Order: sequence, then structure tokens, then C-alpha cells
Amino acid sequence: MSAKYEHLIIERDGGVDWVTMNRPEALNTLNRKLIQEMLDYFGNLYFDRDTRIVVLRGAGRAFSAGLDIKENSERRAGENVPVGPSAGLLHQRSISEIVMRMRRCQQPIISLVQGPACGGGFAFALASDIRIAGESARMNAAFIRIGLSACDIGVSYFLPRLVGVSVASELMLTGRFINAERALRVGLVSEVVPDDQLSEAVKPYLQEMLATTPIGLRMTKECLNMSVDAPSLESAIAMEDRNQILCSQSEDFREGMAAFLQKRAPVYRGA
Repeated sequence: MSAKYEHLIIERDGGVDWVTMNRPEALNTLNRKLIQEMLDYFGNLYFDRDTRIVVLRGAGRAFSAGLDIKENSERRAGENVPVGPSAGLLHQRSISEIVMRMRRCQQPIISLVQGPACGGGFAFALASDIRIAGESARMNAAFIRIGLSACDIGVSYFLPRLVGVSVASELMLTGRFINAERALRVGLVSEVVPDDQLSEAVKPYLQEMLATTPIGLRMTKECLNMSVDAPSLESAIAMEDRNQILCSQSEDFREGMAAFLQKRAPVYRGA
């Protein structure tokens, strides 16, 4: 575990950070400490060139059951706790900023989802680039079930883009759960495996991504994110053209071409 984190375990393996939300006794719900730690971790990733890929997961039997409502209620009932729209908006933005930092960082994020992924936990899974589900995975936009709007923490942005407006509307207007099997059918997850095989299932993704050039991988995530919201084909192609020219100036590109012609594995140096 990183010395500065209490509820996040960061394990580095080569260019991969295995990031574990570690409050298993509370189904990895988001208390203020975990929120601040996730803000810090994802905020530092943008300029981190040693970490190439992030695997996000939850300890125990849940990915994350969302906001720690018990702690939040106790704080509201406590003395000297700021109340009102301004304080509420600041707390709200501290959580929603996490998903913005997840999208802003240039490292692909793969979420391994088992058990409940509700509310904020659902949002973290949606903000990831790839999702692999355990057979026990159950995801929902829980906010609407506790008197709030289902449009929260980026869910109204990510979900219709992943599964289409009709399915997104169904899930968000009802708050109903989507299980792993249906999530696979509608394209919300890439594959479903037994829970105890999640760590093994992600390894082929890691191997294939690590076989790419560092700059190519970073720019692919960046361009893909921007192309989803591009106002026109021309805008997307302009970004693609820029990326290709920038990548083609690197030593890694020349090594990749030479390795292809020589029928050998490339040795990339991040240059």
C-alpha cells in the first residue's frame, strides 16, 4: 500500500498500477478519506510516464457500493459541519472530479467489477476504458432510489454512449440493477468470467497494450475520448492526423517499423 494512502492499495507491476479500493468491510463505499485518496491518485497520473495502464478493482466481494451514506449522515448530524448549497456542491464536485480525472489521464483504465457497483462505484466503472465483469457483478444508478436524480457523477454522459439511450433510460429512470450477463449482451462490459479469475482475465489486455508504444497508447486514449464528442468527421480526422504525425517522429515508431520488417518483437524505449 502506498505510504500516503489509507484506503487505496497501489501495487506497481512493470508499467501497470493495480489500484484496489480497500474498505471491504464497508463494500468499498466512498468515505471522505477514500474520495480524497482517489482524487490525489488520479490527479497525479497525467504527468506520470512510468505508469502506462491502470487496473481498478475493489477488495472483498464488492467493486464499490457507492457513497458511504452512514458517514455522510453522521457528518450532516454533527456539529460545526457546513451545510447549504455551497458546501453541498463542494462535496459533490469532490466526487465527480474523480471521473473527470480518470478520463483526463492518458493511461487506459481497466475496471474489474465483482459484486455491487452502485452509485459512485457504477460511475467509476463507466468512466473506465474497459470493464471486465465477474459473474457476481450487479450495477445500478442507485441515486434515484434515495431521492436524488440518476444523473450523477458522469453517469448520464457515459451510460447512453456505452449502451444507447433506450437501455440507459431504463436503467436510470428505474434504478434497477443490470447483472453481468445482460451487461455483456448490451456491450457494457467486454467479457464475464468467474470472480476468482478476474485478475487472470485482464492479463491478455495488459500484455497487448504493453506491446504498443507508450506515446501511441496515450494518444489513442486521448483521441478516442475526443472523437466520441467530435462535432464532425473532419474534427476527428484532424485529431487523428495530428496523432499520427507526432507518433511517426518518435524513435519507437522507427523501431516498430524495423521490427515488423525483420519479423521480430519490437523493443520500445518510450522515445
